[in-house]
Amino acid sequence: MAIMKAIPSLALPAILALCLLASPATAETVMNERNIVELRLGQRILVDDGTCPAGQIKEVSGAQMTESGVLRVRKCVPRLGTKQKR
Repeated sequence: MAIMKAIPSLALPAILALCLLASPATAETVMNERNIVELRLGQRILVDDGTCPAGQIKEVSGAQMTESGVLRVRKCVPRLGTKQKR
């Protein structure tokens, strides 16, 4: 109880908000779409299997909830990464 009195009333919600924002927002990258076992609604996974044109990578995302599970949507998106000097 003494700890709760030491923390101001606004400090605890601020600490919780910072913890939630600290989680990584990057997409997971796999080499083959068969490696995606469970895809959650809204989750995005980058698949580097060579099916997209140069400079792009396949993005598999859980787009819609259906009776049989999460519907997967595939599209090619620009490959983001470190720029190389030419």
